Amino acid sequence: MHPIENKPLAPLTTLGVGGPARYFLEAHSEEEILEGSTWAQQKGIPLFVLGGGSNLVVSDKGFDGLVLHIALRGVEVIESESADQVLFRVAAGEDWDAFVQQAVEANCAGVECLAGIPGTVGGTPVQNVGAYGQEVASVIQRVRAFDLQQRVFVEFSAAECAFAYRRSRFNSTDKGRYIVTRVDFKLQRGGAPTLKYVDLQRIFPAEATPTLVEVAAAVRLIRQSKGMLLVEGDADCHSAGSFFKNPVVPVQAVQAIASVAGAPPPTYDAGPEHRKIPAAWLIEQAGFTKGYTRGAAGISTRHTLALVNRGGATAVEILALAEDIRATVASRFGVTLEMEPIQLGF
Repeated sequence: MHPIENKPLAPLTTLGVGGPARYFLEAHSEEEILEGSTWAQQKGIPLFVLGGGSNLVVSDKGFDGLVLHIALRGVEVIESESADQVLFRVAAGEDWDAFVQQAVEANCAGVECLAGIPGTVGGTPVQNVGAYGQEVASVIQRVRAFDLQQRVFVEFSAAECAFAYRRSRFNSTDKGRYIVTRVDFKLQRGGAPTLKYVDLQRIFPAEATPTLVEVAAAVRLIRQSKGMLLVEGDADCHSAGSFFKNPVVPVQAVQAIASVAGAPPPTYDAGPEHRKIPAAWLIEQAGFTKGYTRGAAGISTRHTLALVNRGGATAVEILALAEDIRATVASRFGVTLEMEPIQLGF
């Protein structure tokens, strides 16, 4: 074991803030994950597992432990006995968008609306990544992971992952216990693309029959228009993606929110007697508009949900803005926004 000491973490995140890791190690195999986690355990220091760094805010003082960067690679395509199903067995360190492109080029449906999302495959079951009418829970067949408590590799079926909106066992009941090493996705060969969201319906009218490749490309363009696609030189890209989750509220709360705002909020079905309200709408109604700036921290010029680093921002500045947004929304509408990015070293 030869971990790097005082490794800067800000360049390894999309937000670009935070201090160094006391120790840093890249794991290219399951054996190295076992070795690295054992090393941290023997030294009695905390362990943090880093993927693509796209959903992360690192403390300005950094992390006083070992950061284990998951770099496992490989995509295995397994033909099913059923002609219309294909299993993709994907290592956790693979780039997520590259995998989506591979899937749509193979004419396999199920992830086309998740194109352009930054990060690695291993992070997708943790957050139950979703966008534009799809989420990975609907196509994940199995997740392989290392159990840090029992020190063994285990596998979970989709049902055992306890998926819910932006949640799984990996970021809730068993948070910090497992390191995802592989995800198996069951996709539909020749399946029709999912065109549930209005943004996509505007591009593809009802009579259109776009290919999966075309839908994935359209999703990337939509994400780029909202500053949610990583593009070199784009200032709005220095973010952690959506900083707040869309809140789910009882139906009776919707009318109260409408009364305060003077207009009904857009809502989506969220189960019996509950509706989901876009956090971006609440934030804008609370007075925080696109392009809002406070020092080096600010809000994207194209999407209110993305807090951005305008250049040289600190983690303290980013979180201070986030807390002000949360407090204002809570005071005005009685809704507490939940932050989505992981906070490390605080």
